[in-house]
Amino acid sequence: MFDNLSERLERSFKILKGEGKITEINVAETLKDVRKALLDADVNYKVAKTFTDTVKEKALGQNVLTAVKPSQLMVKIVHDELANLMGGETVEINLEGKPSIILMSGLQGSGKTTFSGKLAKMLKTKKGKKPLLVAADVYRPAAIEQLRILSEQIEVPMYSEPDSKDPVSIAKSAIQEAKAKGHDLVIVDTAGRLAVDEEMMKEIAAIKEAINPNEILFVVDSMTGQDAVNTAKEFNERLNFDGVVLTKLDGDTRGGAALSIRTVVNKPIKFVGTGEKLEAIDQFHPSRMADRILGMGDIVSLVERAQEQYDEEEAKRLQKKIAKNQFDFNDFLGQIAQIKKMGNLKDLASMIPGVGKAIKDIDLDDDAFKSIEAIIYSMTPTERSNPELLDGSRRQRIAKGSGTSIQEVNRLLKQFDQTRKMMKMVTSSKMGKMAKMMPKGKR
Repeated sequence: MFDNLSERLERSFKILKGEGKITEINVAETLKDVRKALLDADVNYKVAKTFTDTVKEKALGQNVLTAVKPSQLMVKIVHDELANLMGGETVEINLEGKPSIILMSGLQGSGKTTFSGKLAKMLKTKKGKKPLLVAADVYRPAAIEQLRILSEQIEVPMYSEPDSKDPVSIAKSAIQEAKAKGHDLVIVDTAGRLAVDEEMMKEIAAIKEAINPNEILFVVDSMTGQDAVNTAKEFNERLNFDGVVLTKLDGDTRGGAALSIRTVVNKPIKFVGTGEKLEAIDQFHPSRMADRILGMGDIVSLVERAQEQYDEEEAKRLQKKIAKNQFDFNDFLGQIAQIKKMGNLKDLASMIPGVGKAIKDIDLDDDAFKSIEAIIYSMTPTERSNPELLDGSRRQRIAKGSGTSIQEVNRLLKQFDQTRKMMKMVTSSKMGKMAKMMPKGKR
């Protein structure tokens, strides 16, 4: 995500390196390169021009402090303007109403149905909502089945009328169903088309009028660049939607849609989809996205994702096992599962400052854990609980059973042993410090 733009912007800032002060000449040269980088990232031309003109105006009006280099000051100005370009402030979803009604809109293939499931799961988990998913796409044969599978995966009920071809009637009946069964959130998945057409617009406008949603989200595939922005403009003119959802930001996208759409339709980006998994959904934070575009990482989002998977009771149990040097391969599998739930590995790694650029050309995905999991699953339950039992003959059997080599098995066992020792040292050190801080009578 944004890899090419990040590299181009970094090269642009190098023009100012070694300069003693900001001048009209060196700023003009830098921003010429920045504008080209934005256009190559498929940012709307008018947006790119306005952006660089604003940055130039602010840069020339700044006095460079002795402790701050011109290139550093330019990065700060560009960062702030990128954040402003994408909305400046984080905008929350409107969950008022009893029930809250969210209407999903967008073209076919944008990821509406999958996102409906992701949003239901997120609001159920984080906000304690009791959602009802509604299948109002009566044209795509697989749409109802897709939503049904998603609803089962996230354990959220779905309302559908497979024999009906009237999406307005389906949506109205679903609202009554939600009220009768105590659902406080209704997410209506509507039909999309391959292109904007009059029939589609009339239909979704009729659904809007019939159910009066308190939130209309426009879902757009970020990989379609300026086409996404143009489609958003047409939908907004007819629906006056409340917010934008950018899907497929984990793909090979140039980022133009994310940087242009807020300015063109004057509606906030509220969520982004960052992968196929149902957990791969993030609230959109303009400042954090600006950090990532400029290669600064996004530690706050990384910590938030880790906290979502954090189980306090499990953490206490593990700490006791680590302190007694009893951390085993069952615990190790549990930790791998938690990491995988946090999202795409490459996306997670890119949130660490400086790492994104280093791993740009490395194929890093969940397959990285496959050989490790295969080795562990080839162990018996007793071996997983007692790693010290793994002698030469057992290792040979595990290698054969997992389709790996004896060298790979030995390497994993060595790394596991080193990790276990390090974890014990860290835990012992923490407990020792806590004991010293306690009053003598309570030690």
